[in-house]
Amino acid sequence: MKRFALLFLVMFSVSGYAQNTINNYKYVLIPERFDFSREDNQYGLNTLAKMLLEEKGFTAYFDNTDLPKELAGNKCNALKAEVTQRKALFATNLTLVLKDCQGNIIFKSKEGKSREKEFNTSYNMAMRDAFASLKDEPYTYNGTTHARTEVVATPAPAPVAAAPAPTPAPVASTTAPAPAPAPATPTVKDAAGTLYAQAIANGYQLIDTAPKIVLTLLKTSMQDCFIAENGAVHGLVVKRNGDWYFEHYKDNQLVAEKLLIKF
Repeated sequence: MKRFALLFLVMFSVSGYAQNTINNYKYVLIPERFDFSREDNQYGLNTLAKMLLEEKGFTAYFDNTDLPKELAGNKCNALKAEVTQRKALFATNLTLVLKDCQGNIIFKSKEGKSREKEFNTSYNMAMRDAFASLKDEPYTYNGTTHARTEVVATPAPAPVAAAPAPTPAPVASTTAPAPAPAPATPTVKDAAGTLYAQAIANGYQLIDTAPKIVLTLLKTSMQDCFIAENGAVHGLVVKRNGDWYFEHYKDNQLVAEKLLIKF
């Protein structure tokens, strides 16, 4: 009887673990910077990851943005996206890992590879190659919600009362607060011509007079800010002082291309 009960418990545990798939999650949280990166959204990889996850059907957020109530109060309802790099000569190798709030791996992609010499192109191609195996994975959110995991602290023993120490006179601090890091200064390029915004499911596509699709814009949680890509270049389209700009990195230099958009 004990053996039967133990066998049932093991089978139940294995079954429960096997059922914890990407279909149990609606949300994915993405960091501003992956562990191998030297700066936030280096080579546009973080915005690219967000775009590819949303194309798969997930609702994706950067982990430093305002989150919906059901997620802000319980981040166990979201998977955490991590991208790891295996260093190699003359190649870029990236792997996508999706983990639950306890650090369990729910999905791990094949290793995406690229041998392109230009860093921006190489990292973007390796990222897309890694996401190809996620694209092949069946996904339909099944409505599962997850219990919040809380760590219960062990109460510390009550301290023994001691005589109060004399309060030293306050000393004025002579150390100035560290200044906030300055934003990157982009190289600004003038608009090439008028682009016409055509609505699509998650945003817009910008079309020139050819007509040709110049950019695809995907909505974000911020007003007047879109994830933008044209197949080779990835970045953001933002509105500043009434004008639209396409910001992206080229040869490790931030570039801001002015856009004339008619919605």
